[in-house]
Amino acid sequence: MAETRSTMMPLDTPAPDFQLQDTEGRSVSLHDFDEAKGLLVAFICNHCPFVRHIQHELARFADEFQPKGLAVVAINSNDAVAHPDDSPEAMAEERRRVGYNFPYLFDETQAVAKAYGAACTPDFFLFDRDRRLVYRGRFDGSSPGRAEPVTGADLRAAAKAMLAGDEISAEQYPSLGCNIKWKPGNEPS
Repeated sequence: MAETRSTMMPLDTPAPDFQLQDTEGRSVSLHDFDEAKGLLVAFICNHCPFVRHIQHELARFADEFQPKGLAVVAINSNDAVAHPDDSPEAMAEERRRVGYNFPYLFDETQAVAKAYGAACTPDFFLFDRDRRLVYRGRFDGSSPGRAEPVTGADLRAAAKAMLAGDEISAEQYPSLGCNIKWKPGNEPS
């Protein structure tokens, strides 16, 4: 496992488009969320200890914020040939096991991860109603092996402020996680 920090896409960047398959084989696109007050795009996977560390709190976060108008979608961009634990079949099982109540999409070509500048799992991108980036980075300050509890405090504060129409703090910290498992020759430059 290589610890990697998120690249911190510039704030106010428009959400890159995507159209990917979910764990049930349905096509899901950015425009499926057009009516939502905001959109959280989370790059996650099944096997990374950094994702496993926050996965249940991420599910609770979604359960709390989706009824308030925040759409949530997770994307797995890992090479499933080299990492079969991240295959679409394993993703479907993980979604059930953890209780993710949001689409979990497979980015087989890794083009969506590249478009978002995603570098690690987990990596979070929060967009407002106009699909402009208002927050990117970490879930909270916890990580495996540290005593700090998993709360989602950083992302939770940004989501609350965005939904309330309040200013979101510009003090944002990169996520720390496992590097995205790029297919050979597909690594971003």
